[in-house]
This record gives sequence, structure tokens and C-alpha cells, in this order.
Amino acid sequence: MTTLTLGKAMNEGLRKAMEDDPKVLMMGEDVGKLGGVFRITDGLQKDFGEERVIDTPLAESGIVGTAIGLALRGYRPVCEIQFDGFVFPAADQIITQLAKMRMRSLGTLSLPVVIRIPCGGGIGAVEHHSESPEAYFTHTAGLRVVACSNPVDAYSMIQQSIASPDPVIFFEPKRRYWEKAEVDTESTDWTPLHRAQVVQPGEHVTVLAYGPSVKTCLEAAAAAAEEGRTLEVIDLRSLNPLDIDTVVESVDRTGRCVVVHEAPVFNGFGAELAARITEKCFYRLESPVLRVGGFSTPYPPSRIEDHYLPDLDRILDAVDRTFAW
Repeated sequence: MTTLTLGKAMNEGLRKAMEDDPKVLMMGEDVGKLGGVFRITDGLQKDFGEERVIDTPLAESGIVGTAIGLALRGYRPVCEIQFDGFVFPAADQIITQLAKMRMRSLGTLSLPVVIRIPCGGGIGAVEHHSESPEAYFTHTAGLRVVACSNPVDAYSMIQQSIASPDPVIFFEPKRRYWEKAEVDTESTDWTPLHRAQVVQPGEHVTVLAYGPSVKTCLEAAAAAAEEGRTLEVIDLRSLNPLDIDTVVESVDRTGRCVVVHEAPVFNGFGAELAARITEKCFYRLESPVLRVGGFSTPYPPSRIEDHYLPDLDRILDAVDRTFAW
């Protein structure tokens, strides 16, 4: 076992994928000599060369468009988008080409492209650096969308994503990059990429989260336990496809559910979860599915982002409201 930060676990996972398959390439702005803005690709260009770790121009549409061409020629490109808000110039390539090529070719062609996107707020950044754009991509059929929340999953999930025959949008919680955990870098006994995990068993309320919100929900569960309520916290890990069976099994037992994410609540991913749970668990629910998330505003300046992001108090308030019905 090795103690790694989430960022270093990402680095080690990328390194292992490159060692195992010479067709794996890294592409992005400053991913080579600098090692990426968060140093996730640090040292990879030095060890694998400039032909496999490629510093690209500042053009996200060009990065993804080039990756599509490389994938059609048998490569497995991994694209880094520096910040979540920078992915939108590449939306055309992702939505109209990357997501649709396999179906358009009746399964003849596949595009094993991974697009890494540091996501979420909490780092005091400026505009366009703290977005949560997952709903745009979960709504796009043909894309796999996953989100790691801890170093163990970061190490395994990035390797599983690179091995996938389909394009994967890989969300990384940037404010968790420096958090540490023990990682077994020798083991390949990994949780399947699209399986959710119960990270805190409980009996009274199911709390669903992913990415940066998982740790916040675990803190809320610890606080609720002091008041005699046990929260079952589920890290979804995969947003598309969604492991709805794990969610339903939990909600059937607890009868209550709170969904937490940093993106705005209106039309956010939590709305899909609430609809699915209501449909499948209707006769077991003791209260409506409640959502805790960002507000329907552009992401605010860093000075007031703490008021925007879901915190322990807002989560516990939603838990309390589920018992008011």
C-alpha cells in the first residue's frame, strides 16, 4: 500500500496505462513540460517522450478533434481540459462526432477517447474555473460519464476508462486533488467502472453524491450520527451508465433520499435521480426525494462561493425535512 494524493493517484494510473499500452497518448495544454496546471501529468513527457505526451495549442476543439482522428487510427488518446469551463469550445466535437460515431457506423468504428475534466469549485478560482457541466454530457447518448472522489478510485477508474472501447468523460474533483489515502498500486481487484459504492452504511436516509460532494456527505453523516440518525452515503462513481440497482436497494430500505451535487439544482443530474427513484421506489418512499445543490446563477466570485456550494448544514437541513413528512 502506498499513500497517495488523489492527484498523484491519477498520475500513477495514467503512467500505468501508458506502460501497458503503447497506443495510449496524452494530449492537452501544458501537459508535457509543465505537467498540467494541477501537475497530474508531471514527469510523463520526460519518461515517454513528446510523441506520446503532446503539448497542444490553446484550442479545445482542436484537441478533441485531433483525438478523434487518432482514435480512428487505433490510438487511445487521453485529453486534458485544463478547467471545466474550458470544455465548451469542444462541445461540437464531443456531442456531434465523438458520441455518435459508433452508432453512425453501425458498430464498425469505436472511439476510445478519454476526456479528463477537473470539475467543481472550492479552490478560490476566477470565472470559468469552477463549473459542474456533467448534465450536458450525461444527456448526450453515446458517452460514458464517470466521476472519481478519492485516490483509490482515481487510480483504478482512469485505467478502466482508458481501456473502454467507448468515449469516456472523466470528471476529477479539483478541490480534492491534495487529499490522501492508501492505494494498492499492485492490485487489479477493482470495483467495476460503472458500479456505485456504499461508502457509509446507514438505516434512516440514503444520501447520493459523486465527485467533490462525497466527502461533504460523509461529514454530514458523521454529524447526523451524533443526533442518532444514520445516513447511508452512496458514491455513484458512474453517472452514465447509472448503477440504479444499488440506489434502489438502498432507498427501498431507508424510505428517504437526499441527492447532493455542486451543479445547479434546476435541471441538474439530481433531477434524473429523483425521477428514477420516484418511479422505482414509489411505494417505499416515506417522503419526496430532496435535492441539495448549487443555485440557478452563474458560479459566483470566489469570495462568496462558500454560500453557493452545498455544505454540511444544507445537507443536514434536507435530511431533517425528509422526516417532516
